[in-house]
Amino acid sequence: MLNQKIIELKKSIIEEANLVKEMIELSVNGLLEKNEEKLDKTFELEDLVNLKEIEIDERCIALIALHQPEAKNLRTILMILKMNNDLERMGDLAIGITKSARYLISKPFVKQLIHVPKMAEETCKMVEGTINAFVNEDIQLAKDVCSNDDTVDELKEQTYRLLLTYMLEDSSTIKRCIHINKISSNLERIADLSTNIAEETIFMAEGTIIKHNIQDAELQKGK
Repeated sequence: MLNQKIIELKKSIIEEANLVKEMIELSVNGLLEKNEEKLDKTFELEDLVNLKEIEIDERCIALIALHQPEAKNLRTILMILKMNNDLERMGDLAIGITKSARYLISKPFVKQLIHVPKMAEETCKMVEGTINAFVNEDIQLAKDVCSNDDTVDELKEQTYRLLLTYMLEDSSTIKRCIHINKISSNLERIADLSTNIAEETIFMAEGTIIKHNIQDAELQKGK
């Protein structure tokens, strides 16, 4: 019975992740197409994500209280609780993208929004990949998600450098550039949250903590 309940929880977390992924796609596509209807749709989906988050939280707590799961089952339920929180935060970040997009669609684009479309594509792949990795306990896919975070970070850095150049060259672009940078930052944060889930997936399946290994490697690079 507990195993079946966990399978149902996994299905619910997939549904929540799909809603969040759709929010990201709508917010960026609404910006690129200057489509206000798509931007408005993200707020409708946010309500669904918030409801889903409350529902999953309550079901996880009930499972722990009623079944007192142990070992892997307990780790899985606790991870779903954490993923649920991360997905809700991703939804909030997608709304942040929408708010900046609403400002930008009424203005001329700054250099076709630079790397934002590519960042959004990579970020959505990470969200989808990290959930699939968790559900299928696919360690290689989880590691691929962690690796893809470097791609998003590099695009974020390139975007920032270009925006700085444009603002210095033409002060009239400053407010638009600030909003583009906000969008870029929100996409990077979503990618970071996806990476966190992937790292937890690896721990759940292998018992291997890779977060500190990654941080140590980054510190070594900085030396």
